[in-house]
Amino acid sequence: MKGKSGIQIFVKDNDVEHALKVLKRKIARDGLLKQLKTKRAYEKPSEKRKRKERESLRRIRKAMARRNRRSGRY
Repeated sequence: MKGKSGIQIFVKDNDVEHALKVLKRKIARDGLLKQLKTKRAYEKPSEKRKRKERESLRRIRKAMARRNRRSGRY
């Protein structure tokens, strides 16, 4: 697999619990779990369009809320 970099987690002092937490956090941040969930079953094109639209609106609302918080408005 040339050009692909995997997720690496190092276990320090035999602390596997902490390493698992770090792994789960990295996987969630990469969006791997979400991608696996969507690929689990066939998604009709109309459903896919609706999902993409919902995700887009969510990102926009989140960005607006973040911007409002920084400017001091609620």
